[in-house]
Amino acid sequence: MESVAKVGAEKGVTRVGGKALERLLKFIEERRCAATALEEGFEAFEGEVHRRFAEAESELVGEELARLDVTLPEVRIEGVLYRRVVSGVGEYMTAAGPVKVLRHRYRAAGTNGASECPLELRAGVVEGFFTPLAARMGLWVVTHLTPAEGEQLFDELGSMSPSRSSLDRLPKAISEKWEAHRAQWESQLREQQGPLTEAAVLAVSLDGVMAPMKDGQREGKREQSRQEGKFTRGPAGYREVGCGTLSHYDGAGERLRTVRHARMPEPKKRTLKRQLVAEVEFALKRQPQLRLVKVADGARDNWEFLAKELPPGEEVVDFYHAAEHLRRAFGHVYGESSPKAQASFKEYRQLLLKAEDGVGKVIRTLAYHHGRKPRCKALKQELAYFRRNRARMDYARLRVQNLPIGSGVVEAACKTLVTQRMKRSGQRWSSDGGQAILTFRALAQSERFDGAWKLVSAEYRRDVSFPENVVPINAHRVSSVWELHPK
Repeated sequence: MESVAKVGAEKGVTRVGGKALERLLKFIEERRCAATALEEGFEAFEGEVHRRFAEAESELVGEELARLDVTLPEVRIEGVLYRRVVSGVGEYMTAAGPVKVLRHRYRAAGTNGASECPLELRAGVVEGFFTPLAARMGLWVVTHLTPAEGEQLFDELGSMSPSRSSLDRLPKAISEKWEAHRAQWESQLREQQGPLTEAAVLAVSLDGVMAPMKDGQREGKREQSRQEGKFTRGPAGYREVGCGTLSHYDGAGERLRTVRHARMPEPKKRTLKRQLVAEVEFALKRQPQLRLVKVADGARDNWEFLAKELPPGEEVVDFYHAAEHLRRAFGHVYGESSPKAQASFKEYRQLLLKAEDGVGKVIRTLAYHHGRKPRCKALKQELAYFRRNRARMDYARLRVQNLPIGSGVVEAACKTLVTQRMKRSGQRWSSDGGQAILTFRALAQSERFDGAWKLVSAEYRRDVSFPENVVPINAHRVSSVWELHPK
């Protein structure tokens, strides 16, 4: 019977298995037998130790990768018959550095389609280049740093050495797989995060932040919108990224855990809202005793969603947004910088926060001043804001019950998910490229990255089976790691 994993010399390649480990062991023995300690250049010695161990590690990983190669005339991949078409040396990036491995490729019988590499499918090689651990490390790094910074980081660490272009492509490719399974996988991640038995409150918030987008015709589109009488918001080339959070609090008002989501610009934030609905419904089904609190600024679209599409609960306008409207209102009454405006703002801010029916006192005072200045449209708008949101401003009662009154959690998410990573000098984003970063950045900040990686990495593995009369020999000791002859 034919062996599944054959190893033999092929033209243009040389066997290198075992040499790095031998060199490492020799180096260790020499240092252990040295009569004196190093007095100078200890940093260089540390670097040499690290380099030698990394070489041995990559060699060992390459040898194990080579064991997964298949040389049979035919195999089945996910039950479909494939026939061998070509062999050659492939380069892969491992967590310890690059390796070159002899591998064979197969094509579906009777077709002229793309070929597949059983070695890659059995190992779970990501996008034909990264080993699973290397891909995980690369993905984690570029969710936090730019590809250029990631390249510099890996170079400084001295193990794997992906280029900035490969780091740029990696999250985009993985994101395609994630989006294809997103709803299912997010459901699985919710199941994996256990319930918080001490939780008493569930708070949900929604907000947005402007981000620079790739759009070569942005000025023309804004001008067209102006000509059509449409409102144009934000600087040219910027659109709103949606952010949402779901936080658990204990009875004393301490935040226990927060799940974060972010989506690239989309009409009405539809996908983000569906994500938040799914999170809330799951949390309340698991722990129906949780008290639901919806916190946001006064934007009408936010409350159209929070009030109508989520289960009933406390509705709270973020206190700090309300206070800012109060400051502007007294500025319209007395003049923005006047001492009287500042004093009145401080007085009524405390009433709004601590007094029973504090918002009623604010409304009556602003109504009085509007009666004296009926032509002041700005003051009228601020008064309408407080009247419209009166039921959502019972801050004194909410504070006594240790319920959240601020949307600082979601505003912080806007900063940490979007601003810190996506609004650096010169950056502009496509929808797909930006979403690739946002998805895995949000997962990392929600303590879901580990579970998410297990789900997405499994997509790169496929079942490779062999004819019944063939016994696979995967435990052979001969290396199949190769390097190209210099020409």
